[in-house]
Amino acid sequence: MAATSSTVSNTENLMKYMKLDQRGSVLAEYIWIDGSNGVRTKTKTLSKSVKDYKELPEWNFDGSSTGQASSENSDVYIRPCAIFPDPFRGGDNILVMTETWDPDGSPNKFNYRHECERLMEAHAKHEPWFGLEQEYTILDADGWPYGWPKGGYPAPQGPYYCGVGTGKVFCRDIVEAHYKACLYAGLQISGINAEVMPSQWEFQIGPCEGIALGDHLWVARYLLYRVAEEFGAKITIEPKPIKGNWNGTGLHTNVSTAEMRKEKGMKAIEEACKKLGERHEEHILVYGEGNAERMTGEHETASIDKFSYGVADRGASIRIPRQCAQEGKGYLEDRRPASNACPYRITGIIMETIFGGMEGLDLGKAEK
Repeated sequence: MAATSSTVSNTENLMKYMKLDQRGSVLAEYIWIDGSNGVRTKTKTLSKSVKDYKELPEWNFDGSSTGQASSENSDVYIRPCAIFPDPFRGGDNILVMTETWDPDGSPNKFNYRHECERLMEAHAKHEPWFGLEQEYTILDADGWPYGWPKGGYPAPQGPYYCGVGTGKVFCRDIVEAHYKACLYAGLQISGINAEVMPSQWEFQIGPCEGIALGDHLWVARYLLYRVAEEFGAKITIEPKPIKGNWNGTGLHTNVSTAEMRKEKGMKAIEEACKKLGERHEEHILVYGEGNAERMTGEHETASIDKFSYGVADRGASIRIPRQCAQEGKGYLEDRRPASNACPYRITGIIMETIFGGMEGLDLGKAEK
């Protein structure tokens, strides 16, 4: 079902300008995370194409307008850390994932990537692989789930998960467009599916090693928001967008280390589960805002107040896939993170909990 909106999008008119010769210039879209866990961007013109993020200059923005600085000292700097082909502009144009830094040379308080990368580098010998399942909900211009009766509700959950056909899925065009955009950008997107609540979807990023997971997921979120713009739809990653007897949205996190993938790796998986349980409260603090409304012990979630793990148990905090239990090795799935959680914070604290922290770092805090 195509999205409709009062928002005017003149894509057909735009295309004749998109085909114009840039005369050797390259457009670099700098992406950063703002003070409210949102995505911001601005475009820089480069004189030539680049192959590595290290070739790109540092830039800055007004942090007082993004919740990252005061008006009296508003400059925040953005340092490139990864580049990707731009699926909207094509050619040599690029997307640039960046970190935010303060004028005194310290990471901005909302720069969670810096700490995560330090932990990934410190524990690189464990070869951590991550795969995150990003759930989200597509809303119409009025903020109501797409395809739902205005001011009302569709039939109960049941036919929508991985559904096919009119009335069972909504806005597949947005989902397919996003999928292709991610592939063009070189993101490690491994799949998509319709979720339990109508107009709720999921895409999976990974497996990625170390810090790359966070970079790929944040760029995938940016692409999703941009694609939705063109269809006049809104995207929400709120953990419980519709109250009542409807599934919430999560960011299930699959974790595998070299020790878990070896023969008899089940021992390492179980040891990791026990360590994760010991810091349950600290993990919940950084696993997303509004997660208590989602983690009620119902709708395929564990209770937010109680830690548990088990084989093939989608009502547990940590699920060990049955196939892994049978083979005696593999990975675990942390089902606690909310859909709006920061992937850098999730993967960083998991590494800290399983393998130990670093001096001056403590990721188990709601705020720095």
